[in-house]
Amino acid sequence: MSNKYFREPYQPGARKKTAAPMKTRGVNYKIVDEEGNPAPDSVIERARENRIFYPIKKDEKKPRAIKRIRRANGGRSKDTQPPKTKKYFRSTKSGAGMTKAGVARYRRDNPGSKLKTAVTGKVKPGSKAAKRRKSFCARSAGQMKKFPKAAADPNSRLRQARRRWKC
Repeated sequence: MSNKYFREPYQPGARKKTAAPMKTRGVNYKIVDEEGNPAPDSVIERARENRIFYPIKKDEKKPRAIKRIRRANGGRSKDTQPPKTKKYFRSTKSGAGMTKAGVARYRRDNPGSKLKTAVTGKVKPGSKAAKRRKSFCARSAGQMKKFPKAAADPNSRLRQARRRWKC
């Protein structure tokens, strides 16, 4: 018998021979040796008292890297941007940012996206559009503090975008 122990997921209703379970982040685990036999009670008690967490026994059948990639993007594949052409993006002089066609293309390429164009017209106070504008203006004001060089230049993308949003 070896001295190396692992954690293995534990199902209370299972009919296998099981050791006393340890609960970690909402999942029950049992401590087993390399062959899968339950660990002696002394090992389990020592693990509980000293808060020892044995490594989880690796299962060769399930590759874990795939789950990490899926979780990183919220279940979606990596977002794709439309090509940087005049059709999809404004020039700096005309206020920077995406055009209506650019936003439509982005939303078509990235299902589930909630991207919207800039709020440029007159809006009712307290409306959704007014709240979006207020939020953008607050965020871009932070950018003005972070990048004083861009804030000083009236032709910078930051200042042009703020002008377009009527900040």
